Amino acid sequence: MHIPSSATTELALLSFDEALSRSGRSGAYDPEKWLYVPDFYTEYRYILGTRGTHPLICIGVNPSTAAPDDLDNTLKSVRRIADHNGFDSFIMFNVYAQRATRPQDMEKTRNNALHRENMAAFEYVLRMSDGAPAVWAAWGNIIEMRKYLKDCVLDMIDIGSRYGARWYTAGKRSAKGHPHHPLYLRKDSPLDPFDAREYCMECL
Repeated sequence: MHIPSSATTELALLSFDEALSRSGRSGAYDPEKWLYVPDFYTEYRYILGTRGTHPLICIGVNPSTAAPDDLDNTLKSVRRIADHNGFDSFIMFNVYAQRATRPQDMEKTRNNALHRENMAAFEYVLRMSDGAPAVWAAWGNIIEMRKYLKDCVLDMIDIGSRYGARWYTAGKRSAKGHPHHPLYLRKDSPLDPFDAREYCMECL
């Protein structure tokens, strides 16, 4: 369980570039296999995933407790679905970078500095793809937890469009149209094309 210890505005945040430049030095995991930014457990996380040239970029709402070689059940499901759909790696990314096991513990006001660095991280993972990036919307109904999350998603759509990103969902969407969360999906779940902008206009 991770309950935020403070608002992220009270933290000395590492920028994404700073956190990336330091990653892989802790010796706690294999940096040739894993991408973990920042590479230590703290109140926020930009990226967690495996290295490759054809990653499936999975988008949740916010990070919880997973770390390299210590994946939670959600991340295990993400890895299985990436493997089944022919990807050589996976990246777990999030609409908002603050860690909170319970989404209701997310801060009620967006930290614009944290969001800006998270979007820098998103651009980085988009550039990792050899070809059009595959972005899997997988945030479930908890996208409704904070009003600022819609604007975060719209920023991601705008950034993704510059890189030719292709958006997908997996599994049945909710009655409100929200993408299915990865947990409890079948490991052989296919990816279905997803119009993310239309979704934001109609469902958020």
